[in-house]
Amino acid sequence: QVQLVESGGGLVQTGGSLRLSCAASGLTFSRYSMAWFRQAPGKEREFVGAISWPGGLRRYYADSVKGRFTISRDNAKNTVYLQMNSLNAVDTAIYYCAAGRANSDYVQAGKYDYWGQGTQVTVSS
Repeated sequence: QVQLVESGGGLVQTGGSLRLSCAASGLTFSRYSMAWFRQAPGKEREFVGAISWPGGLRRYYADSVKGRFTISRDNAKNTVYLQMNSLNAVDTAIYYCAAGRANSDYVQAGKYDYWGQGTQVTVSS
């Protein structure tokens, strides 16, 4: 049974930082592209960032987070991370990690086979 478990969310002030983690089990982690999506209240789920398999040679980001967020992976720990800096109110959302075998079309949610339950990130002014 595949499980993706996110952690690291919470309440942070504008300009602050958070590091999200997503621990995977039940799959060969190094053979999956990993991604982060987010969903704000009243909005559709949107792509945040993705990292290719096996070693994370390719990384992609939404324009809204480029230069502020960094995605990385540790295959030895079956974990993907999202370092978020310079947070502001528009980053408030539930953040989900996802795993998929495809090594292309990273922004498409339909390309991912497994999803976590999400972790809440709230940025206050």
